[in-house]
Amino acid sequence: MSSEVIKHEDNKITLKIVVDAKQFEEAVAKAYNKLKGKFNVPGFRKGKAPRKVIETKYGEGVFYEEAINFCFPAAYEEALDTFKINPVDRPEIDIEQMEKGKEVIFTAIVEVMPEFTVENYKGIEVDKIEYNVQEEDIQKELEAMQQKNARMISVEDRPVKDKDMVIIDYKGSVDGVYFDGGTAERQSLEIGSGQFIPGFEEQLIGASIGDEVMVNVTFPAEYHAEDLAGKAAVFEVKVHEIKEKEMPILDDEFAKDVSEFDTLEELKADISTKLEESAKNKATQDLRNAVVDKVVASVELQLPNAVVEKQIDNMLRDFDYQLRYQGLNLEYYYQMSGAKEEDLRGQMRDDATQRVKSQVVLDKIAELEKVEAAEAEVEAEIEKMAAQYKQEVDKFKSTIREQELNYIKDNIIMRKTIDLLVENAKIS
Repeated sequence: MSSEVIKHEDNKITLKIVVDAKQFEEAVAKAYNKLKGKFNVPGFRKGKAPRKVIETKYGEGVFYEEAINFCFPAAYEEALDTFKINPVDRPEIDIEQMEKGKEVIFTAIVEVMPEFTVENYKGIEVDKIEYNVQEEDIQKELEAMQQKNARMISVEDRPVKDKDMVIIDYKGSVDGVYFDGGTAERQSLEIGSGQFIPGFEEQLIGASIGDEVMVNVTFPAEYHAEDLAGKAAVFEVKVHEIKEKEMPILDDEFAKDVSEFDTLEELKADISTKLEESAKNKATQDLRNAVVDKVVASVELQLPNAVVEKQIDNMLRDFDYQLRYQGLNLEYYYQMSGAKEEDLRGQMRDDATQRVKSQVVLDKIAELEKVEAAEAEVEAEIEKMAAQYKQEVDKFKSTIREQELNYIKDNIIMRKTIDLLVENAKIS
């Protein structure tokens, strides 16, 4: 096999790949052995017809397409390796010559990342970032703990007010006709939660147990059910129960109930320590992000659309995974939000572009600075991961595939590269 490369001005490269006649003949023979069972030739049992007989009946090129599938991938990968080419998208393939007894000539047009330079990335000036824990921050944590440990109690001596939990029946109609999905019995609803259609919950305030309330609302224009979107509706609502949260008192007994501490002051001190640690970590991460953002912003680089689209694909998969973790999926999200995939892709584009550019620029700096992942660093990372998954190191290591190992190395290189930028930054 031989190959040559032709560069173009639009970040595209043409690879001319030549597969000699002998290699192609071997590929055709493999194709015959794979496909011969699919041909029905009179006088021969299925799968037993000689290659020459099949070629005579169906044409000598009958196995060429499959032969290409055998020989092209290896030839293409070898050409990429020879010329150190890293394509950002699938190649556009054309076959210039393919005849019996002759070498096969392919051309593959690939798009690559444009050449760019990264300069003056050391000594970047950024402002120091600090987050100070205030008394109100501690109080918010305590209030969250109160909410988590609150209990709902029934009330019968007053009407519904904001933040109450009500148990209701309801039947919804549009133009006097009840619609599917608009009826429920003994439904729980927190007033002010925004769980129902805008305007629904507020109209229940002031109602008492046993009251029947006519609630008038208009469905949002972007409502997921198109037959209801933008339409006025009336809900017949009956109030069965009213409940309110009873918050626990913030005292030493509360501290004992929700933590390992004996006093409220000890609990507050522990909350303060954790918040301080969290604030410190956030300040460190935000400073690292600020340094990277400033370095990346200084680089002129027009990214190929293909790499941005791939990043959006990855982000969509991650979003779908997060939804499935909650028992949902993208299809349900589109129905509920009224959005389409192209809308979501558009919303993700700027973030995707920034992520790709950051990755590319940091990779370039790592190359310039010869940043590598030492074996000891890789081992330490694997040990850390094994501990997280509560597995023995050797057993965990045996499950790591080459792709995952490369991912670990890449993460170490990325972390060390950002360390280098932060260490050399001017922080004022």
